[in-house]
Amino acid sequence: MQLLDTIEPGCWVHLGNPSDEEICFVADQLHIEADFLRDPLDEEESARIDYEEGLNIVIVDIPHIVPTEDGFSYETIPLGVFITEQNLITVCLEENALVEDFWNGRVKDFDTAKKTRFLLQLLYRNATKYLRYLRMIDKASDRLESILHKSMRNRELIQMLRLNKSLVYFSTSLKANEVILEKIMRSHNIIKYEEDSDLLEDVIIENKQAIEMASIYMEILSGTMDAFASLVSNNLNIVMKFLASMTIVMAIPSIFSGFWGMNFESMPFIGSSAGFYIVLGISLVATALVAAIFWKKKMF
Repeated sequence: MQLLDTIEPGCWVHLGNPSDEEICFVADQLHIEADFLRDPLDEEESARIDYEEGLNIVIVDIPHIVPTEDGFSYETIPLGVFITEQNLITVCLEENALVEDFWNGRVKDFDTAKKTRFLLQLLYRNATKYLRYLRMIDKASDRLESILHKSMRNRELIQMLRLNKSLVYFSTSLKANEVILEKIMRSHNIIKYEEDSDLLEDVIIENKQAIEMASIYMEILSGTMDAFASLVSNNLNIVMKFLASMTIVMAIPSIFSGFWGMNFESMPFIGSSAGFYIVLGISLVATALVAAIFWKKKMF
């Protein structure tokens, strides 16, 4: 791949987190409306395919890793692909690993002059990125699950919630991309050649596999989170049951001391020098009896 200083026919123009001046410059050079190039810069822009006066517009959702304080978060962002008669333009609000794979030569045998094939290679690489990140999410969830088996902490539970949120984003975006792929297959505005048919089928297969993986991982993670939520609730019930039982057992000596602390002359053992020890012994026996009953009923 050769980097050019000027926009030439057959070249690929990439705008990553572009300024308004860069957008206007490219729009002026290629004679397209700048507003079209600004559409993918909206995080809420939905995946779609459109055709405007000799310009094919394809917007898809791509996976994106965002660093956080305690690791990484997986999200999706729009990527716009604009195909003119002579050039192909990609626009994204962030620099991303998908485009970097092409920049760094990780994708072999791509030709920017073959715009349809390059679009399909871009979509195929996007589907494989989803599969790779889904495997990373699965490994991260397994690691968090093993940690939670040893110690139930809010930090790991929040991380699992974040992973589940990422899977929801991935599943939604992959289904939207599937619709785009089906429209590309039926579209007459995007010129397709016979040798591109197999590649398009591969893209659809990879995207469907990613959808299935995202669905499976989402169900597993949701079930795991529900299980841990039940475990937390059950542990709380055990603690509360133990504290309630201990409160009842510890209250028995207080009951006896309260009765014999009223100093009535009619109270048993009031005039005996061993009265204190007798009452203490009775209270201890009663406490032990109640504790044994609770132990038998597995209240401890």
